[in-house]
Amino acid sequence: MPHPAPTAVAPNTAERVHSACSHAEQAMLALPGLDPIPTSVHLLRQCGDAVIAVPMTSTAAMLVANGGSVGSPAVLELTDHAPLVLREPVRALVWLRGWVRAIPAHAQRALATHVAEDHPHPNLLDVGHTTTLLRLVVDSAVLADSTGAEAVDRDGLRAARPDPFCEMEGAWLQHLQADHGDVIDQLARRIPAHLRRGSLIHPLAIDRYGVTLRVEAAEQDHDIRLPFEFPADDIEALSRAVRALAGCGVRTGLRRAR
Repeated sequence: MPHPAPTAVAPNTAERVHSACSHAEQAMLALPGLDPIPTSVHLLRQCGDAVIAVPMTSTAAMLVANGGSVGSPAVLELTDHAPLVLREPVRALVWLRGWVRAIPAHAQRALATHVAEDHPHPNLLDVGHTTTLLRLVVDSAVLADSTGAEAVDRDGLRAARPDPFCEMEGAWLQHLQADHGDVIDQLARRIPAHLRRGSLIHPLAIDRYGVTLRVEAAEQDHDIRLPFEFPADDIEALSRAVRALAGCGVRTGLRRAR
């Protein structure tokens, strides 16, 4: 008799890259021979490229513009910070490697408008005034977190999506931390006793597959993954899954962000 396929307990690497890029508030663009510069806008799109904004007068912008249709090899480094105050706030680093190309001046505002539909950001208003948009055609990505580093190719990125609860995750984690210490205490009971003893425990991440807790012990931090029995498809299922992990009598208060 065939055995059923095992249920996934965590997002795959490509999904984690998309989610981390969506969360990232900081990104640096590195081109050969130049110091890395910060980007004011960065969006990894489903088509497999990243749209970024850099200062119009920067050396990087001018170098890419002079590169014509070929562009320049580049690496975009993005940092995913936890939405809570933690001893080590960085949850993940992502490196997107590929070729960066200029966007024609006449197409800048149209692309900015298109990006704003999925990624509304006030810095898009600067496009064409003090910043210019560039397009990074991504060949590969590497994601590094407390579990190690993993790579994914362009086809893997194009086939993946961010976690469906990605945009609401930060508000939920802050809500759990501020108002539901009882839920965190219940979840922490699933952590080995020797790690819990004398440690501070925080909710680090939540997605459709489970919850990750950050254990701040005296000497080092530990990230503990608590998988759901089944992946959650909507907010109600996610709330039920968290309650099942924490104990059926505990209410989480997870709700749609307004």
